[in-house]
Order: sequence, then C-alpha cells, then structure tokens
Amino acid sequence: MITNNDILKKLRVALSLRNDDIIEILSLVNFEITKGALGDLFRNEDHPGYVEAGDQILRNFLNGLIIYKRGNLPDPKTGVKEKENDPQKKV
Repeated sequence: MITNNDILKKLRVALSLRNDDIIEILSLVNFEITKGALGDLFRNEDHPGYVEAGDQILRNFLNGLIIYKRGNLPDPKTGVKEKENDPQKKV
C-alpha cells in the first residue's frame, strides 16, 4: 500500500521540488514545518528518525500546490484574484 510519505516523495521528484519549495508551498496555506521535520518525512521507513506523514500534511501540501501552480482563487464577490503582496489590501 502506498503511504502519504510515498506520495510526497513521488510528487517532490516529479515536480523537481527542493525542501525549501515544499516549505514555501505549505506556508501558502498557513502550515508551518521546519526543515528537520520535513526531512524526517523523507527518510526510509526503517530509519529511527522516520516520521509517518499524516493526512493533514498531505492535504495542506496538495492545497498549497494548487496555489503555487495556479495562483490564488478569485474573490467570489468580485471575481478578481487577490494579489499576494497587494499594498492596498487592508488586514
């Protein structure tokens, strides 16, 4: 059976992503992970530092990947895509 870790590994290779890219993708959906914790996900299953990736990590990665590749979703009211670094945006 294929695990979440295997899916992450295969996507990383298929899309030529570095660990920094994966951290950036996860940050797009406000999911923070350290380089060390990310490295634990990519270890071999028999390694003592191996950590199993949960559904939450995979779900957030896939949602972040959509934003990373396509951009932000348009605002449902205006239909205009929100810019990431819009100086006029009020928080």
